[in-house]
Amino acid sequence: MENKTKDSSVYGMIPQEYNLKLAQALKQLPEFQEPEWARFVKSSPSKERPIEDPDFWHKRAASILRQIYKHRVVGVNRLRTKYGSKKNRGFKPERFIKAGGKIIRTILQQSDKAGFTESLKELRGSKEKRMGRKLTEKGKRFLEDIKWKFKKRKKLNQ
Repeated sequence: MENKTKDSSVYGMIPQEYNLKLAQALKQLPEFQEPEWARFVKSSPSKERPIEDPDFWHKRAASILRQIYKHRVVGVNRLRTKYGSKKNRGFKPERFIKAGGKIIRTILQQSDKAGFTESLKELRGSKEKRMGRKLTEKGKRFLEDIKWKFKKRKKLNQ
């Protein structure tokens, strides 16, 4: 498991702090632009209101890329389960509902376009046992260099 070394910046930082820095880096890439429809949709059927955070798209993209880094191969269905939540059903008991797939699918397509991920559809030629998305070398380098990019900027600003 060479990916899961503790000196890696992905594991060496607090996850929330890392995701915020990764989201800032993704904002600067032209491939990761929030679509117009994203301001009007809910992130899950269990939510009552549309997303209000202006940086939601980049934060979710950062979180998805980190999940792919952690688990090596991740599909849309697994990510829908991860980002799902309990739905308030009135007097009936709450029930877990998966998140919507359109946001996740679009972010994965954007990361494919940026060259950070690749799709594993054919299982015969690879060692992986699951279908889904896998990080490319470019994506791994980008995620691991986040910590160093922001350290250099802080030193330059001081």
